[in-house]
Amino acid sequence: MPYPDNFQFSTFNFQLMKNPFIGTGVALVTPFRKPASIDFSKLEALINNIIANGVDYIVALGTTSEAATMTDTERHALQDFIIETVAARCPIMLGLGGNNTLAVTDAIANTNFDGISGILSVAPYYNKPNQRGLAQHFKQIAESSPVPVVIYNVPGRTGVNIAADTTLQLAEECPNIIGIKEASGNIAQVMQILRNKPEKFLVISGDDSLTYPMITLGAAGVISVIANALPKEMSSMVKYALKGDLKKALPLHYRMLPLMNAIFEEGNPSGIKALMEIQGQITNNLRMPLVKVSKPLYNKLSQYYDEFNA
Repeated sequence: MPYPDNFQFSTFNFQLMKNPFIGTGVALVTPFRKPASIDFSKLEALINNIIANGVDYIVALGTTSEAATMTDTERHALQDFIIETVAARCPIMLGLGGNNTLAVTDAIANTNFDGISGILSVAPYYNKPNQRGLAQHFKQIAESSPVPVVIYNVPGRTGVNIAADTTLQLAEECPNIIGIKEASGNIAQVMQILRNKPEKFLVISGDDSLTYPMITLGAAGVISVIANALPKEMSSMVKYALKGDLKKALPLHYRMLPLMNAIFEEGNPSGIKALMEIQGQITNNLRMPLVKVSKPLYNKLSQYYDEFNA
């Protein structure tokens, strides 16, 4: 046990609980019948299952959704379907970002935000702006958005890291930027943000396996991939951790940890889709250039899932 029985957990201010993006968000996968066809019936069942099992909000059209390989028509249809299926049962955060600032602000101007509570906007990728460029990019997005913005730092995908000082600058200067999804894996950077951020600014874990330690440091929850498959367990772990009930949260964290790590061994969402097929939730179809996980990893996921249920 990492803390004594009389430990008073006080890193999280529960006056912030009115914020719709505290707790467990799910980075929603997109089930495909085949690479050219979205399986809306499976998606409806998935949405209903994760809401019934206690998740706090849904992230639509993020990286895990494979939105990068969809047409504009598909993305609009998917957004409309998710909003209709959720039916205001939980907030929805919409993935809306890119490496062309003008294109992103134009997309915001042409988006219907009815039913959308916020934007998740990834750091610009490929062209690798410096920190001043990153700050200006997100400032323009914040000024353009009619809903709150959460910036998304995932240097393993984008090739650029949003430095802690840049995050703190945006937190201080842009009231419409309400938080950051931190997936750098750099706990020192995360702690620098948590230590110096404005009170209401959210730091959200972008790594399932780091969610428990990040919450103990003061993070507000997670945007989770594993919650597609384990919504009850992930949302319960996060709720316990946010309340300071670490004796209940920690066993759940360790129970899920082998699956949390394994689903990312050959990329996301390849791993989570394999696990969800093992569960019988969806068919394991992806769009190129993504491919299915190897047979050894598929077998490992099946073994870990059996152990998880045992």
